[in-house]
Amino acid sequence: MSDKETDGATPVDPEEAEALLPKHIRSRAELNLWEQANILEAAKWVRRARAPALSDATIREVHRRMFDETWEWAGRYRTSDKTIGVYWATIPTEVKNLVDDGRYWLDKGTYPVDEAAARLHHRLVKIHPFPNGNGRHARLWCDMLLRQQGRPAFEWRNRELDAQGEARTAYIAALRAADGHDYGPLLGLLLRDRT
Repeated sequence: MSDKETDGATPVDPEEAEALLPKHIRSRAELNLWEQANILEAAKWVRRARAPALSDATIREVHRRMFDETWEWAGRYRTSDKTIGVYWATIPTEVKNLVDDGRYWLDKGTYPVDEAAARLHHRLVKIHPFPNGNGRHARLWCDMLLRQQGRPAFEWRNRELDAQGEARTAYIAALRAADGHDYGPLLGLLLRDRT
């Protein structure tokens, strides 16, 4: 596939690229458009889904619905390591821990709902459970979690996070700060203008 990768995006491995369902796609731009149409359908499902966001099955189902018309591996955890993310064999355990922690935080009020959602979003991105689409997946999944908690979705800076630009740069920097346990930038970015 041609075209330049977006900074912070996981490159598609050649083996993973063989699992591309629409065989007519030849460029990153074409892939992005195809994926976006698939994601819009998944977003409709997320808005009406009754499945609890805090479950391993739902986390996988959101990814499957986002990419089921694009990738054979949609909804399946990766089976190889990437330059980011946890060791692939620990993904099921890491996701279970995220789900258990999220349930505890929300049940016990450890953090306000919006902060808990922001922290869980970061953690899901850091686990990087899927071969590709992890940031987009974690944002849509977070929208689902917030809706189920009676809260509006984050603005995600008007959804301009998938292309190079100031919003993506700030978002990536905030995620990297959170990797070092400094959640200030991420919370500032996501919780701005929340009541």
